[in-house]
Amino acid sequence: MRLEPCGAFAVSGRGGSGPIGISHDARYRDASGANVIEALKAQCLRQRQLKAGEDLFGPGSQQNAIFVLIEGWTLLYTLLENGKRQILHFAVADTLLGLPPSKGTVSTFGVQALTRAVVAEIPHRRVRELVAERPGFALALAQSMARDTDLAFDLLTSIGRSPARVRVARLLLQLFVRAWSRLPGHGIEAVRLPLTQEQLGDATGLSSVHVNRVLHELKREGIAAFHYRRLRILDPDRLIDAAEIDPETLKSWIV
Repeated sequence: MRLEPCGAFAVSGRGGSGPIGISHDARYRDASGANVIEALKAQCLRQRQLKAGEDLFGPGSQQNAIFVLIEGWTLLYTLLENGKRQILHFAVADTLLGLPPSKGTVSTFGVQALTRAVVAEIPHRRVRELVAERPGFALALAQSMARDTDLAFDLLTSIGRSPARVRVARLLLQLFVRAWSRLPGHGIEAVRLPLTQEQLGDATGLSSVHVNRVLHELKREGIAAFHYRRLRILDPDRLIDAAEIDPETLKSWIV
């Protein structure tokens, strides 16, 4: 991990090929019109640069700061007693990371970089000062966090109640919509998703063999193909059907 002073952050955007964040979404602005993520970035103490596979922090650690993902992808995970890993959430640019449930508690999860990643570190004291200085900031912060909670709940529901095909289709669709901030179009979509089949399995509660079987099935039926971290949505409407997703839930994934 490399530590650097905070510099000027580039505006999140895909520029035709990459994922976009929530920096300019009106839903996450406080009463003054200031965006909660941009407000936190402005309080950055330093930047941390992570290599793919490197932890920002692990389960059981205690942090004196929260983090905003500036660039790249990360995953949130827990470790089970048998050594297996459960992926709880995938984070894209402008996601808030590491806010503890209460002062002095340790983290129940870890954050690991999926790709090269850059995060801004914001001391807890500055977050408390922002809440005191801006009456609407706390609500905007809570709304931003609630969105990620909803995404985690959706993944939990899928794991607990859905067959393997639905779990995989739903996760692929969710990642596409969140990272590119739109629904898939009517034609073939080809995008990069920096995940392995093993990581898809860790997120859906399936073995790599089972994930591979579902992916072959989706490809054979002309719905979607995932290979070497590339996702091709061959038939968007049928992928949405395979994911068994409510239209309103699908729209809520767009930021």
